[in-house]
Amino acid sequence: MRAATDPAGARSALAELTVGAPRSMAGYSRARFPHWIDQGGGCNTRDLVLKREGQGVTATSTCKITHGTWLSVYENQTYTDPQKLDVDHVVPLANAWRSGASLWTDARRQDFANDLTRPQLRAVSLTQNRAKGDQDPSQWKPPNHGFWCEYAEDWIAVKHFWALSVTAAEKTALTDMLGTCP
Repeated sequence: MRAATDPAGARSALAELTVGAPRSMAGYSRARFPHWIDQGGGCNTRDLVLKREGQGVTATSTCKITHGTWLSVYENQTYTDPQKLDVDHVVPLANAWRSGASLWTDARRQDFANDLTRPQLRAVSLTQNRAKGDQDPSQWKPPNHGFWCEYAEDWIAVKHFWALSVTAAEKTALTDMLGTCP
């Protein structure tokens, strides 16, 4: 886990985001965000995230992850079974749809759903990923309070890069979470 390093930068980026009501969910489908695409060498996006975030990760010749150790930062718990992990979209696909991705092409949504450059994809426990669902930080926060600063910075970085809007409640929650930064 990286140390939260730039809360002032995150506050500045948050101030630049458009605040508005969520857009309609009409037309939404996870299929409109093709994810876990082939990344070469038999690996898909999910495989690469598990490799990137794990320690001692082993995989078959076809890139099926078989062993490793992962820290699910949402609840600060270690896992050794890759089947107990999901790869979370920090900004959920449905949230992205409601905040501007409904206007994108499917190709751009695919880029968003497989973004390995920004802090958009995290290996986390199945339990926490399912608890979060498509909620924004005004509705769900990681139970690990020590991760709130980084989570807010990551959420803001993704929304800022992809020029997605935030709701007023989401902005307030993110501002509060940035208040936990060292």
